[in-house]
Amino acid sequence: MNTAAMTIDVEDYYHVHAFKDSIERSAWAGMESRVEANTHRMLDLFAETGSKATFFTLGCVADDHPGIVRRIVADGHELASHGQDHWAVFDQDRAAFLADVTRARLTLEDIGGVAVKGYRAASFSIDERSPWAYDALAEAGYTYSSSSHPIAHDAYGDPNADRAPHKTEAGIVEIPVVTATVGKKRLPAGGGGFFRLIPLAWFTRAHRQAVAEGLIPNFYLHPWEIDPGQPRIKAAPLKSRLRHYVGLSRCESKLKRLLHGAKWTRMDEAYHGWLGGTERSDDGTGDNLAADAAGSRRVG
Repeated sequence: MNTAAMTIDVEDYYHVHAFKDSIERSAWAGMESRVEANTHRMLDLFAETGSKATFFTLGCVADDHPGIVRRIVADGHELASHGQDHWAVFDQDRAAFLADVTRARLTLEDIGGVAVKGYRAASFSIDERSPWAYDALAEAGYTYSSSSHPIAHDAYGDPNADRAPHKTEAGIVEIPVVTATVGKKRLPAGGGGFFRLIPLAWFTRAHRQAVAEGLIPNFYLHPWEIDPGQPRIKAAPLKSRLRHYVGLSRCESKLKRLLHGAKWTRMDEAYHGWLGGTERSDDGTGDNLAADAAGSRRVG
C-alpha cells in the first residue's frame, strides 16, 4: 500500500478566504463556532482507520479550543501552524507576517507541548507577491512549508511552480500539494473543493500517477468540509458560496473511502528524507519513507 501525507487545515467555516469580504473579522467572536466538534469527528475517523495526519492549526483556534490541540498531539498526529489569524501572506508586510507566524508557533507549542516545525499559508498564499516569506519563516523557527499549490487558479497557485519538494534559498523545505498531469496540462489532485466536486476515482488514479513519478501524495481538507449543517453565509458572492458548499454532504463518506486506499501518515514522517529528525517506526517504515521522499527529487 502506497504512503501518502494527510493534512488538515484547522479553521472554522467563517475563517475562509472566500468569505473575507462578506464577514468582518470583528464579527468572528459572535459567530457559532463548529471547529471543535468537526475536528474531533476527523480525529475519530483517523483513529478508526489507523491513519495519521498533520494538523495545520490556526493559533486563534488553539487559543479558543486548546482541547483540540492536546488531542491532536495525544493521538499521535503532527501539530503544525496555519498562522495566527488566517491572513493571506500577500495581504501582510514582512513584519506583520513574521509576528503572525511567530505568535502562532509559540501558542501551539505552549498548548501542545511539542515542537512545531511545519507551516501552511492561508489559501496557499506564498507567491511572487511575498518574496520574503520563506526567510521570515526561517527566522520564526520553522523547518518546512506546504504553501504551494502548483495549479492555475484565480485566487492562488502557480501552474509553473515545482511539483516536487524543494529547498528554498532560506533553507525552508517547500512541499507542494500533489497535482496530476494530463498531457501538458496540470490538474488538481490535492483535496479541498476539488475533492468535494470531482469523483473519488480521479484522486486515486492521480495519486497512483504521482507515486509512479516519484512523488508522495500530499492531500488536504478542512474540518468544515465534513459539516453540511454549518450556517450559510448568504451575503457571500454566488461564486464563493458555490465553492464553499458544493459536495459538503458527500465529503465525509468520500474521505472514509479515501483513507482505505493508502497508508496515510504525517508530513514529517512521509517526507523524512527531506526534513530529517523524525523517529522511524519499529517496522522500518521510516526508512522506506525516507527513500520515497528522496525519490521525489526526480520530478520537476
